[in-house]
Amino acid sequence: MMKPSYFPARLYGWCVFWSVVVVLGLLLGLWQWERAADKRELLAIRDAAPTVVEPIQTPEGGAQVHLRGDYLEQHTLYLDNRIVNGRLGVAVLTPMKDSHGQLWLVQRGFIETGTSRASPSVFTPHGTVEVSGEWQAEQSQGPLYGANQEGVRLQQLSLAPWEEALGVFSHNGWLHAQQGAGVFTPWWEANVMPPSRHLGYAFQWWGLALAALVIMLLGGYRLVSDFRESYEGGR
Repeated sequence: MMKPSYFPARLYGWCVFWSVVVVLGLLLGLWQWERAADKRELLAIRDAAPTVVEPIQTPEGGAQVHLRGDYLEQHTLYLDNRIVNGRLGVAVLTPMKDSHGQLWLVQRGFIETGTSRASPSVFTPHGTVEVSGEWQAEQSQGPLYGANQEGVRLQQLSLAPWEEALGVFSHNGWLHAQQGAGVFTPWWEANVMPPSRHLGYAFQWWGLALAALVIMLLGGYRLVSDFRESYEGGR
């Protein structure tokens, strides 16, 4: 039999715990709702990004960029562990010097290597070529365990591996080439979660908050009922 003196502490503890869950669910739902708004704005910016031809200024993120220049074939490196349609391979990364003398990094697309760890090799056109694709500003790639460069393979996309030999790139970012000379199978897509996904998460969190509120009320009612029964039985 429940002792009456224990009732308030148990009821308060129950309500405080589930109140925290309710508030947390509401806040997380609101956060996802705001994220959905941010993603709608980001997608609108990407959709409105301009097409630029042989730019001198750094392009906007998501801009369609057309370059004309010469590949620096001897400085080609490969972004390791890319998967396209279930095939394992690498992405080809070749610096380009354009007609203005600017240095760009061009991500030329995917080639299949399978599980072989031999150094990849590709054909690179000589002379002046034209390529076009989507510009991506340089951004943090997350934690890296161990060295980034292993031979001609890179574990993360970065400008740093070329800077000792070529100096600083003209623009902080890289062109994901989709068309043009020396371009292979495109594989990269902007990692932008659709707003609908965030809205779904928001309603899930709010659903959790509602369920927690119901549990809190029903459980509180049960505690009060048990207390009354025990109190009346002890009289």
